[in-house]
Amino acid sequence: MKQYNIVDLFAGVGGLSYGFSNLPQFNIIAANEIEKDISIAYKLNHPYVNMLNCDINSLTEEMLKGALNGKKVDIVVGGPPCQSYSTLGKRQMDDRANLFMQYKRVLKILQPKAFVFENVVGILSMDKGNLFKQIQSEFENLGYDLQYRVLNAVNFGVPQHRERVILVGFKGDNNFVYPEATHGEGLKPYVTLKDAIGDLPVLKSGERKTTYASAATNDFLKFVRKNSTDSVEEHSAPKNGEHLVRIMEALKDGQSKDDLPEDIRPKSGYGNTYAKLWWEKPSTTITRNFACPSSSRCIHPRDSRAMSIREGARLQSFPDDYKFYGSDGMKRLEIGNAVPPLLSMAIAKQMLEALREKEVAN
Repeated sequence: MKQYNIVDLFAGVGGLSYGFSNLPQFNIIAANEIEKDISIAYKLNHPYVNMLNCDINSLTEEMLKGALNGKKVDIVVGGPPCQSYSTLGKRQMDDRANLFMQYKRVLKILQPKAFVFENVVGILSMDKGNLFKQIQSEFENLGYDLQYRVLNAVNFGVPQHRERVILVGFKGDNNFVYPEATHGEGLKPYVTLKDAIGDLPVLKSGERKTTYASAATNDFLKFVRKNSTDSVEEHSAPKNGEHLVRIMEALKDGQSKDDLPEDIRPKSGYGNTYAKLWWEKPSTTITRNFACPSSSRCIHPRDSRAMSIREGARLQSFPDDYKFYGSDGMKRLEIGNAVPPLLSMAIAKQMLEALREKEVAN
């Protein structure tokens, strides 16, 4: 069986690696991640990958070659940190916006057959669309034929609306075909919060429980629980003050702070803060703040509390045996910044098809 070698840049906790590591035809040789704790989390889940824990700016050709042990790289995957391109953050053109030049530098060194560049949708409109045009021309200058598309994770069985730009480059003709949606109108129904986290025990603010409340009764739960034991980890609700608990309990399904009685309504915050998710719908896009009701829509609709780390991981489609590392805040960062595993699986499958087609053609 032919194996294709992969390097993952800006690897995070390994959400994008997940899809490729799931197929025996792919072999992830090396990964680069700047944050120490996140690089440790990556290694816990991908122990055979050489982890280069450093700033990509200081990642030298020698370091890369050393990590590859003489192997040729076929594919580079990864997406530079998205805070500066994200429509959720301050959209400044900062050094981060130039991290794609580091991505290009590594492509130039490794000369892979193909690459997958993933980012937030905000990158398309940043600097009036000029940044993305520049990114494309830089990659084209290296001889890559490009395609890009916005994919929404919810269409691939992830219980969350999460749009990402997926830019794919190939040396020679680009024959990559984007994955077709499996969920949505006329397809399988979207995976809702109830489907995705309904098997987890009810918690009150500050409580922790370690056993599942019910069996895995749908395809999504069968996927996330396929390697799990009887006990569930990382399922504890953050402890909130009495006033916030009152606010959370006053909200009905899908309501936000503007629906609250005036005597407890917070004076500050955007419209989607202090807001409940919908039990019978997929989640809105989660960020590292998924346990912070004052910063995004993330209140548990059934339990009227902040989300547990396990629930955040579920909304990203991470299996229950996937490991996170560091403080609770660090674990939430690892989850909130990740590519959902179910989306990466759909992309990896299509990448394999495209590579096989090329082999046959040659």
